Amino acid sequence: MLKSQRQKDFVFDSVIYVVLFVIMLTMLYPFYYVLIASFNKGSDSLLGGVYLWPRNFTLENYRVFMDDPKWVKAFLVSVLRTVSGTLLGLLLTSIVAYGLSHRDLLFSKVYFTVIVFAMYFSGGLIPYYVVLRSLGLLNSFAVYIVPSMLSTFFLLIAISFFREIPAELKESAHIDGAGELTIFFRIILPVSTPVLATMALFMGVGQWNSWLDSAYFVQSEELRTLAFRMMEVINKSNSPMDSLAVANSVSAGVTSFSLQVTSMVVSIVPIICVYPFLQKYFVHGIMLGSVKG
Repeated sequence: MLKSQRQKDFVFDSVIYVVLFVIMLTMLYPFYYVLIASFNKGSDSLLGGVYLWPRNFTLENYRVFMDDPKWVKAFLVSVLRTVSGTLLGLLLTSIVAYGLSHRDLLFSKVYFTVIVFAMYFSGGLIPYYVVLRSLGLLNSFAVYIVPSMLSTFFLLIAISFFREIPAELKESAHIDGAGELTIFFRIILPVSTPVLATMALFMGVGQWNSWLDSAYFVQSEELRTLAFRMMEVINKSNSPMDSLAVANSVSAGVTSFSLQVTSMVVSIVPIICVYPFLQKYFVHGIMLGSVKG
């Protein structure tokens, strides 16, 4: 009886592992295909049949990418907006969340009502555009940073985390004469690494991948982001190219598709490099609020 049960468990576990392996391949292969296509000659990729490794290996796609000042500037703009947007967003969101986490805060129900309402309802694109214009943020780098400095979703997560911190920590600091800012920066933030790392990961990825604000609110070519350039290349690849561009692409062996996949690899690498350092905090931070009682 016991042997039969073990055989059933073995078969069941084997099926689960096979299904998970197939799902893993399905999810990872697109990334692998983009990687090998970026190292394959663009004109050769158009012929098809490149599935497992580069058939005509070349670094020309990356050379063309790095020699184009538009891509380099877009990459630098994306890096700058990701770093500054994430840091400032973390700072403002955590400060506001710490203030709202005090259970004896006056009119706290009013504040939470406003936050929840703002999280579910918005004025729409045109009122949002008018607000940005009245604040003088249009066609400036600040339009990437200022509107995203306070996220209502992350605000609620941070409030839940700060309320779980033992009140004795703050009370002992108050007895020693520490002010609220001292308590926040020297006591609360150091013990809040899981929630801060989780918010930083989501904010950073959001900033890095965002292209709508660059398309709608920025006209200067100097302020275009890498995600916007990628979207631009994808749109061009779906429409007929002018004859001169086609001639230049074919002669160099670099096509709009090869440039597109190269930009994808360049845009993925920074996220892959950062994620392992945040992964151990991410698992704990993402579980915040999942257990009630």
